[in-house]
Amino acid sequence: MAARFDRIGPDHRRFIERQHVFFVASAAKDAKINLSPKGLDALRVLDETAVVYLDRTGSGNETAAHLKADGRLTFMFCAFEGPPLILRLYGRGCVLPRGGRDYAQLLDEQFGGQEPIGARQMVRLDVEMLQTSCGYGVPTYLYAGERPSLDNWAQAADRDLAAYRAEKNLVSLDGLPTGLVEAED
Repeated sequence: MAARFDRIGPDHRRFIERQHVFFVASAAKDAKINLSPKGLDALRVLDETAVVYLDRTGSGNETAAHLKADGRLTFMFCAFEGPPLILRLYGRGCVLPRGGRDYAQLLDEQFGGQEPIGARQMVRLDVEMLQTSCGYGVPTYLYAGERPSLDNWAQAADRDLAAYRAEKNLVSLDGLPTGLVEAED
């Protein structure tokens, strides 16, 4: 039922690109494990060994802190529609700071140069291993659409996103630095 691969094949890529949600897991020594759902058409497959997602301002920045401290990163995709399948990408990740050269290049090449409101950074995963498994235990759901909540929150007239990030996104729950200050300086 489970199979391992050393790269993203064409069938894997098509599966990944059809998913509306994926999950990002990270950890650092003596820190809480973080697991975050992502959506909003944020993910792009760059090639057979790399993916990136455009990360938006949120209540924390655990993934960035864990990548700075440790580097290990896992993405998981589940088929909620169609044939059952779970696909995990394991590897090493890095943060591409907003405004940096790599960020700007990927924004242009992968996201049509359109930066969504609240964009904070990009997270790149260099894939070391891919594993598929049956997904028989995952229920089916019908996709109804994206929630406008994050955009609405970020667009609030009195919202200063830079100040919010300075207050909420500089350290992890365990006090690890996220690197966001260095990225915006």
